[in-house]
Amino acid sequence: MVGPLLSVLLLGTVPVWGIGDPGIPAARDLRVAPPIASDLALSIPRSLAGGLSASGVIIIDLDSAQTVYADHPLEPRPMASLTKLMTALLIVENHQLDEQVKIASAVGAIRDNTVGLQVGDEYALGDLLKAMLVFSANDAAVALAVHNAGSEDAFVEKMNDRAAALGLSDTVYATATGFDAPGQHSTPRDLGILTAFVLRFPSIADRMALTSGVIKSSSGTMLSFSHTHQLLRQDNAITAGKTGTTDGAGQCLMSVFEERGHRYAAVLLHSDDRYGDMRRILSAFTR
Repeated sequence: MVGPLLSVLLLGTVPVWGIGDPGIPAARDLRVAPPIASDLALSIPRSLAGGLSASGVIIIDLDSAQTVYADHPLEPRPMASLTKLMTALLIVENHQLDEQVKIASAVGAIRDNTVGLQVGDEYALGDLLKAMLVFSANDAAVALAVHNAGSEDAFVEKMNDRAAALGLSDTVYATATGFDAPGQHSTPRDLGILTAFVLRFPSIADRMALTSGVIKSSSGTMLSFSHTHQLLRQDNAITAGKTGTTDGAGQCLMSVFEERGHRYAAVLLHSDDRYGDMRRILSAFTR
């Protein structure tokens, strides 16, 4: 386990290409933040040590860009639908939310965890982004990938280029959805960096904070869904999040929570009980 003084690359200048949210600076750096040394940083590891089922964990203070807890943060693992954080980033950096997206034929082949998009229908891009981030809709992820790059494979190339530009040195993408695929993996450290970065975009952060959503196609088809993050609907401390589950990745979770006047992000990979793990983390921060 890496101790509480582990620093992560969270601040600095990476290019933000495209036309995403207004107010997002055109460039940032990713720099090593100085280590945190506080009573909280010392108490959290003691209270969580050995108490989480997740095999990879990182908890970062989003306000100071410091790591307050980490367990095997540099070990690559499959990350399931946490993959969609990068899918969302590329979309908001390169598109307007009111763009109309026609559902391509490739979307019709997606069967697992879909919101029910029909080939040929048209939706606002922002609505598909909502379905992907709230319900983790795989059909919405593929629809957005094809809209951006013409095919999911071409979009995956862009995902890997963006990961390299962000300094995510232990992250490789093979799908836009997070389905298990050979070679696809990330680390808690890389996902912590990515989480801190994407939360700077209101169009992403606001959607991950919703507990439910409704979208409407241009032809009038209405689709409704609830957030897959159970604790977001049950615990006021959780303010945003993203889930992911596959056979290869196990249960994965990214949760944003607020305690003691600070915002934190916790990334859990390969958990047997992600919500139990997250409840233990919240308990450790409120002692």
